[in-house]
Amino acid sequence: MSNYVLPTKMKALRKIQNAPGAELVTIPIPRVASDDVLIKVEAASICGTDLHIMEWDSWSSNRVKAPITLGHEMAGTVVATGTNIDPTLIGEFVSCESHITCGSCSQCESQTPHMCPNTEIIGVDRDGCFAEYISVPEKVLWHTNRSKLNPKIAALQEAFGGAVRASLAHNPRGKTVAVLGCGPIGLFSIAILKAAGASKVIATDTNEYRLSLASEMGADSVFNPASDANCGNTVEWLHKASKHNIDIVVEMSGAPVSIKTAFKAVRQGGYVNLFGIPPRPVEIDIADDLIFKNITILALNGREIFDTWHKTRELLESGLVDLNPLISHTLPLDQATEAFDLLKNGKACKILIEPNNS
Repeated sequence: MSNYVLPTKMKALRKIQNAPGAELVTIPIPRVASDDVLIKVEAASICGTDLHIMEWDSWSSNRVKAPITLGHEMAGTVVATGTNIDPTLIGEFVSCESHITCGSCSQCESQTPHMCPNTEIIGVDRDGCFAEYISVPEKVLWHTNRSKLNPKIAALQEAFGGAVRASLAHNPRGKTVAVLGCGPIGLFSIAILKAAGASKVIATDTNEYRLSLASEMGADSVFNPASDANCGNTVEWLHKASKHNIDIVVEMSGAPVSIKTAFKAVRQGGYVNLFGIPPRPVEIDIADDLIFKNITILALNGREIFDTWHKTRELLESGLVDLNPLISHTLPLDQATEAFDLLKNGKACKILIEPNNS
C-alpha cells in the first residue's frame, strides 16, 4: 500500500432492485481481492448498455442481478493493490477492458479470449465504475499515457475499441463504406474509416443531431430515413450516393430494418460487418440478399483482447482521430440520472461522469 489514505465509504450509482431506475447511494469502498487493484475513478462514460440496464428492458432483466453498481467505461488511477499484485502499480493511470475472461477455456488458451464463454462484464455481472472507486482484476488494466490522453478521452477507449474492431475488420482503404446507425459507436466508426483511408463514408440515422455529428466526424453524405421528405427509401439513397458501389456496410444500430438494408445495399461480393444488437430475431432473405450476392458477413462483439487496444492507442495518441466533438456533457456523479435522461431524449452523445468531482 502507498501513503494514500483510503476512505471507508464512497458514493456509487447502483441498481438497488430488479426494476427500472438506479439510486446514488453511499456504500463501503470495494474490497481488493488478491489479484485485483483498486482504481480511483476519474472519468466514466455512459454506454447504451447502461441505458438498457437503467430502463430494465427484457435483456437486462434476464441478465443483471441487483444490487449492482452500473458502468464499464472508465479511466483512473491505481490507489491500492491486492497481495499478489506488484505494489509499484500504485499511481499508474489506466483504463480497463470491461470483459473479464476465465483464462482456462479453449478460447482463452488459443489466444482468443474475446470469445470466452465464461466472460464476466464489469457493470453487468459485477460492480461497475459509476462510483468513486472500483476494484478490478489486474489483468484487465490498460496502461495509458496521461500526457497524451486526458481522463475523458481515456475513458472512451473501451467503447472506441469496439468501433475499431468493427470498422477495420475489412481493409477500408480506397473503399466506399456505409455506416448505418450514428450512435456513439457509429460516429467513432466514421472517424476511424476516414483515418484508415476510406474513399467515401456515407451514414444514416433517424436523429438529426447525430447526423450533424456524423458530418463533423467526416461523413461525406448523411441520410435520415425517418424524415417526411425521404419516406424511408434508404436503399435507394445509398445506391445513389455510392453509385451502386458500396464495398462495406458497417451496421451499428441493430434495428431490424437497418440490418435488412445492409444486405440489400451492399454491392455484389461486398462485406457486411454486424455490430449493432437487434432487439428481436430478424428475418432475412438468405437466397437473394446473401447467397446470390456472394457477400461476406462478419458478426462482431467487443474487442480483441488486447490487440484492438493497440490499434485504439495508435489512432487516439497520434491524433488521427479526435473524439472531443462527441463529448456532449461532463457531469458529476450526483447528476448521473440527469445524464440518462439526456441520452434517452436523444439530446446527447457521449456523457462523461466524474465521480470524484462532485
